[in-house]
Amino acid sequence: MLWIKALHVIFMVTWFAGLFYLPRLFVYHAMAEDAASRERFKLMERKLYYGIMTPGAALTIVFGLWLWLAYGITGGWLHAKLALVAVLIGYHLWCGKLLNDLRHDRNTKSHVWFRWFNEFPVVILFAVVILTVVKPF
Repeated sequence: MLWIKALHVIFMVTWFAGLFYLPRLFVYHAMAEDAASRERFKLMERKLYYGIMTPGAALTIVFGLWLWLAYGITGGWLHAKLALVAVLIGYHLWCGKLLNDLRHDRNTKSHVWFRWFNEFPVVILFAVVILTVVKPF
């Protein structure tokens, strides 16, 4: 069980690294004024989303489900955590939509909007870690 838990945490950290960095790239992309910079951000965003974030998300979910189903982990805290994971998956998919808009030069968001958007996963991370470690209910 400890190996599965370790892999779950490793891939969760990988996923969150991408969730923290991709919206920051969106900030810089929205501020870019020259074509060369915009193309560089498009490449970086695509590689981060498809090469790091999405595999990290998938493996986090796989190992989390393994822990849950194979070891019978239960509790109210788990239901709250699963709800937050569902929200996080939605955020991840929203990032993919924003990436696609930026890739096709259809962005309507300002760099300030992306700065605020960038803060959301921090709140989710705090809640998930507290639920998992403290198990308040």
